Amino acid sequence: MEAPPSVVPPWQDDATVIKRSWDEPECFGAVFDSHYTEIHRYASRRLGPHAADDVCAETFALAFRQRRRYDLSRSSARPWLYGIATNVISRHRRDEVRLLRAVDRLRPVTESAGGHEDEVTAKVSAEGVKGTLARAVAALPVDQRDVLLLVVLSGLSYEEVAQALDVPFGTVSSRLNRARKRLRKALGGTNPLLDEEEMHR
Repeated sequence: MEAPPSVVPPWQDDATVIKRSWDEPECFGAVFDSHYTEIHRYASRRLGPHAADDVCAETFALAFRQRRRYDLSRSSARPWLYGIATNVISRHRRDEVRLLRAVDRLRPVTESAGGHEDEVTAKVSAEGVKGTLARAVAALPVDQRDVLLLVVLSGLSYEEVAQALDVPFGTVSSRLNRARKRLRKALGGTNPLLDEEEMHR
């Protein structure tokens, strides 16, 4: 028996679902279901949990309205959604910087009990970043901070970050390198990030 038109088979990729949603808008719910938790976690780490609900709601509303402009050659909508979320977050720059500076003032520097990757993610997360690093992340130029946090918080590859921000691959690499140098200088020579070989997938 054929599935009803509104039911999306689990094996269909995002591009197929999005194209189908052009004529069957309810199908877009499958994209929401697949990616909401991850996008919400990213927004929460950058702006705090209270703002994350609004950021996510706006992100998926914009994605739905822009779905006919989606590049169907890309099977996963993940980078696209991160790009939209980052643009929405850009309207909250002051809130993000305020949160990072508040963390810098209020939280003592402590060592993470987890592994190096867990420590990096915890440190750069808006709710886990501590001390001098919080101040350094807040002071980064917006374009560098976006690249840094997309790589560290979302685990996107450089190519996916380039897709998300609609910039060349080389721009992602250069922005991340500049961010790394600024943070290393602010931390007195300590490298707060994973080595590029480990981060680049």
